[in-house]
Amino acid sequence: MEYNKNFYQIHSNDDIFQRIKDERAEIGYYDLPYQDTNDIKNYVATVRQRHIVVLGIGGSSLGARAIYEFLLPSNKYQKDLIFLETVDPLEIKYCLKKLDINDAHFVVISKSGSTIETISLFKYLSTLVEVNGKNCTIISEAKTKLTKYANNNDIKVFELAENIGGRFSVFSVVGLVPLAMVGADIDNLLNGCRRVSDSFFKQKEYYQPIISKARFLVENKARFNINAIFSYSSSLESFNKWYVQLWAESLGKLNINKTRQALTPIALIGPVDQHSFLQLIIDGVRDKTVTFIKIADLKDDTIIPKSSANLGLEYAEGLSFNDLLNKQADATIQSVEAQKDIPCDVITISTVDEYNIAKLMFSYQLLVSTIGQFLQINTYDQPGVENGKVILTNALKC
Repeated sequence: MEYNKNFYQIHSNDDIFQRIKDERAEIGYYDLPYQDTNDIKNYVATVRQRHIVVLGIGGSSLGARAIYEFLLPSNKYQKDLIFLETVDPLEIKYCLKKLDINDAHFVVISKSGSTIETISLFKYLSTLVEVNGKNCTIISEAKTKLTKYANNNDIKVFELAENIGGRFSVFSVVGLVPLAMVGADIDNLLNGCRRVSDSFFKQKEYYQPIISKARFLVENKARFNINAIFSYSSSLESFNKWYVQLWAESLGKLNINKTRQALTPIALIGPVDQHSFLQLIIDGVRDKTVTFIKIADLKDDTIIPKSSANLGLEYAEGLSFNDLLNKQADATIQSVEAQKDIPCDVITISTVDEYNIAKLMFSYQLLVSTIGQFLQINTYDQPGVENGKVILTNALKC
């Protein structure tokens, strides 16, 4: 009898690390920290409009939005970055009301060049304002209809490599171009990515935490199949959304044994979700891991003032809101750790800048790639999503 069933087994760390190194030759996001940004910087210097409007959805917008909204409260940008990500007509009109459309530059991002939400929005905007090379930039793969349109109409196009998936594209032209247009330091973003990449592939500081966490999640996926991040800053809310897409679309797959994998991402914001989801974590079923994300220095020294009103809580007067936020995080972490049966870890971002948000995001990309290798799945496709697109296209053609 001949039986060729390819059984799933968890490989050694050394084997997984070798697979990740081999993967670098095929998967383009690994090389992004080492790219030359001069073409981007020279081009964005010619963009004069005050409103930078990104037309994109999913991986075409979530990463740039995560970085921008993390940096925005601590920076005074002369331009604003607006994201049109939906075909909800009420949201479209609401967003457009907030800007002078004649002082807007449109960055149209679609890897395939045929994303229905993005192209539909582009067509609509073209009825409101003349779109040309002076107020439009296009980002797409080299051979798409969108790139052809750009070339035929003298619109600047930045080509996205075919081997860079949308949810791994934040540090490509997809994220760097719009961020550079508003004044973010894209070189410092890449510095952060390089710090993590170099450390991981040289098996230094970042290697052990990433590979150990990946192994733990895979070895315990049957019990702890929900992975929550608890971010203690409102500026990380869009990062949370980016994490959910990266995690869910990459890891919700069939493995080589045709077994369905179930690592489910949950994204929480502290202290708001202390008053809701924390109850489920503490007293609910033990099926969740929790990662707390703190920011040590929010670059703000606003304090809780002394008050003559009889409001109580005098012990908090004089404390900065930054310190209060982190003390709330520490108290929540302590309460979770005291349960002794909830796996949790803590990531502390030192301050709010491009370097630190890039380190966080690139380390998560490496973590997801490593988990994918442990699970023996294709981390970079999304057949479940593509099937829905085919059904929609067929329905619209009827």
